[in-house]
Amino acid sequence: MARYADDLALAHVLADTADSISTTRFRALDLNVDTKPDLTPVTDADTAVEQAIRSTLARTRPRDGVLGEEFGGGTAPAGRGTRRWVIDPIDGTKNFVRGVPIWATLIALLEDDRPVLGLVSAPALGRRWWAATGHGAYAGRHPTSASPIRVSRVRRLADASLCYSSLTGWEERGRLDGMLDLIRRSWRSRAYGDFYGYMLLAEGAVDAMVEPELSLWDLAALIPIVTEAGGTFTDLAGRPGPGENAVASNGPLHPDLLARLGDPRPATA
Repeated sequence: MARYADDLALAHVLADTADSISTTRFRALDLNVDTKPDLTPVTDADTAVEQAIRSTLARTRPRDGVLGEEFGGGTAPAGRGTRRWVIDPIDGTKNFVRGVPIWATLIALLEDDRPVLGLVSAPALGRRWWAATGHGAYAGRHPTSASPIRVSRVRRLADASLCYSSLTGWEERGRLDGMLDLIRRSWRSRAYGDFYGYMLLAEGAVDAMVEPELSLWDLAALIPIVTEAGGTFTDLAGRPGPGENAVASNGPLHPDLLARLGDPRPATA
């Protein structure tokens, strides 16, 4: 824990700043919404939050790289011996735009391209989750009111609560049949989507979360929280760490999830 104590404290400061901006703009009548080239929405809150976080990191961690959803780039290359902060200023922008309170700022720290710290702050839900390698995973409104979190012990798919983002993405990638089979075999399934399913998994409220297409800023903060809570986080081929898709589980369910939904290609180290 001591190794990342200062970074974790900084992540909370960054989240406090982000929350103060995003909550002011949530449901604002003058919220400015544009469409990015990939046809996803971006608001003035997204850009303001990322700019504020970048400004603080430039002062407090000038040697660290920064990658964000809205401004991309980075001030240091990825690779061995590097530290890089990865920011999603508002994960769940479509919810944010429509006034749905399930959205969050995601803050991650990568060392040698491996996520070692993650923080998810969802101010409209009054909840925050965080973890660092070797520290464990916690949730609460603030570090002073935190509780440790742990994944469930469910071992059978027939007893499991499955979470996913949507069905259209699986259909577009030719995996809809596998996804529907998984839904049918699960005890319960709900499409909470975005960060929230992973946090419910880390808390033990659901048992698995799967998504067909993701970017690094969508995933980086989630991985330490799920794994430090005792869960397993891979891509569809069973490879650990950030990939282009995600299969997250409490651990015992993971082989079954991969067998029914995973990439037919063998996993590689």
